[in-house]
Amino acid sequence: MSLSPTINKSKRPPLPAWYRSLSEYEKPSTYRAVRQLLNTLIPYAGLWAVMGWMLTHGISYGFVFPIALLAGCLLIRVFIFFHDCGHESFFASAKANKFFGYLTGMLVFTAFEDWRRPHARHHATAGDQDRRGVGDVWTMTVDEFKATTPFNRFLYQVYRTPIFMFTFGPAFMFLIGNRFPHRGVTKREQLSTLYTNMGLVVIATLLSLAMGFQNYLMIQLPVMITAATIGVWMFYVQHQFEGTSWAHHDEWNPIQAALQGSSYYKLPKLVQWFTGNIGLHHIHHLRPRIPNYNLQRCYDEVPAMQSVKPLTFLHSLKSLNMHLWDEENQKLISFYEYHRRAKK
Repeated sequence: MSLSPTINKSKRPPLPAWYRSLSEYEKPSTYRAVRQLLNTLIPYAGLWAVMGWMLTHGISYGFVFPIALLAGCLLIRVFIFFHDCGHESFFASAKANKFFGYLTGMLVFTAFEDWRRPHARHHATAGDQDRRGVGDVWTMTVDEFKATTPFNRFLYQVYRTPIFMFTFGPAFMFLIGNRFPHRGVTKREQLSTLYTNMGLVVIATLLSLAMGFQNYLMIQLPVMITAATIGVWMFYVQHQFEGTSWAHHDEWNPIQAALQGSSYYKLPKLVQWFTGNIGLHHIHHLRPRIPNYNLQRCYDEVPAMQSVKPLTFLHSLKSLNMHLWDEENQKLISFYEYHRRAKK
């Protein structure tokens, strides 16, 4: 399965000289991959053990809950390993990527094979206005919103509210939605979902026997919801931000889409560690096979990567008020702006 963007060769300009040099950073390192697994999975398991011990020994949940939030942050990092395995970039070995893809997929409640296909589609179509809708955030243009039914407008506005998109939506997607394969999947992808669900049942059963089912839920739910909420926010702001770029397919160019339509989300170093360097998203979309542990080095050593204006956390909050793509002015606008114009 190819996870690289499809390039419209008839419209493609010559590749810049620096683009080919990025292949140097695509080389996986078994040492670095194993080190990342150890420095994340061991603390993650340790936090679970501590929380389980605390709950079974009658310690107040008020002391357990903050630890669950920390474990949720570690789970975001686990998802990045899962993500890299999906791109076949975490290990040099395809078998190792598949094995750890399935393993980490169980931890993040996501079937490895079933997830890869829509994510591959996302990479092949990011910033392409004519091929939206698979593996990305539902985004309507102003004209589409105006032309659709009142009921669809209502659904879209609910979908775009922060309370839905970053709380109920992520929880539903990871806990319930991911239990079912996508439409039109292959048998292998169906089996991937089945195996992941079976693995989750086994894990939940073993942990419930060790600490009680209620205690399991009191740990697993906040851990999963924390990771899902922050993860969805990261995915959202990587393409839905002030200054992002969209183009119709005939004019779409993957390099421009990566550099102008994917953000460089500059985060504090500790947050960058927890999120597996995925904030360097413009580089990831340029070359999806660059593993997370090489993204920062690529940024530091390739001047062209530094030309993208960083998106800070405070500035990224403006994305919460960006709902519709305004083709005429080539920017995202709010529902408020849409209705204000409609009244004129």
